[in-house]
Amino acid sequence: MSIIILGIETSCDETSVAVMRDGKLLSNIISSQVIHQQYGGVVPELASRAHQKMIIPIVNEAVKKAGIRQEEISSVAAAVGPGLMGSLLVGVNFGKAFAYGLEVPFIPVNHMEAHIYSNFIEEPVPQFPFLNLTVSGGHTQLILIRDDFDYEVIGETRDDAAGEAFDKVAKMLNLPYPGGPQIDLHAKKGNPLAIQFAKPYLNDDDFDFSFSGIKTSVLYYLRDHQLRSDTGKTFISEELLNDLCASFQRVVVQTLVSKTISTAKKFNIKEIAVAGGVSANSDLRFSMQSAAEQDNLKLFIPKLEYCTDNGAMIAEAGYRKFQKQLFGSLTETASANLSL
Repeated sequence: MSIIILGIETSCDETSVAVMRDGKLLSNIISSQVIHQQYGGVVPELASRAHQKMIIPIVNEAVKKAGIRQEEISSVAAAVGPGLMGSLLVGVNFGKAFAYGLEVPFIPVNHMEAHIYSNFIEEPVPQFPFLNLTVSGGHTQLILIRDDFDYEVIGETRDDAAGEAFDKVAKMLNLPYPGGPQIDLHAKKGNPLAIQFAKPYLNDDDFDFSFSGIKTSVLYYLRDHQLRSDTGKTFISEELLNDLCASFQRVVVQTLVSKTISTAKKFNIKEIAVAGGVSANSDLRFSMQSAAEQDNLKLFIPKLEYCTDNGAMIAEAGYRKFQKQLFGSLTETASANLSL
């Protein structure tokens, strides 16, 4: 009998639902909330309202595209944290109610756990053990994956996450939200060696990151060169903007790559994976691939559609939990600060 998982992701500002049968993805519908662009960041209340409006249509679309009947669903999986509390509650409560109505198990999934499993949605997939760099707007973590659901966080950021640094620097430069893709776009046209920014915290004795310093370096550069007024107005030419983005991005990417490769060597790990929203960054993908090849390491990075928040990664984690009978209960609730 087939195992059909419905995966629900509502941890931030994407309403996404996917259907997976026996580990094969049948549909993955993602609805992004463009309303936050005018505010320069995600407004939690608006995000939760949008999820409430979209969850039923997105579920219906995912089921229809998958070519299944609701009655065929074996289990409902949903992200229970970490994330925005209001957003999480929409997906969790809907998922529990849907599972109850279908009389099937509910599977709680850690959002960060799901990012790891985004590398298992399509072949080729990493083999255990492997080192995973999860890099997003809220997290930057190095995780040793020994087996399914057997993790150890061995390094993480001490302050800002890499994606957070991207977004904050983009805001300094008056770039539209979300800032990460905008910086990546401008960086492609700039000189990454034009400006020498301070390198973030790098200590060979541990596996942690720090990105507050590079963010501050950009702010000081803008201030010292009188490129930003006290009101936030910028006076930057297109050429300089491209160089700023390229130089900033180079330092962040080099930090992520060098720390990941050196950690893999120390743990004698031959396979590494990258996941999370920042894994869509073109320079990170290229630089990590080059470094991995140089050190004879196998690298796995998901397709772009699986880098950002998506239901497919929830369904993948849910499918593996179903196989191990790792079910939750209808008393499960969301946790904004859920740890891995």
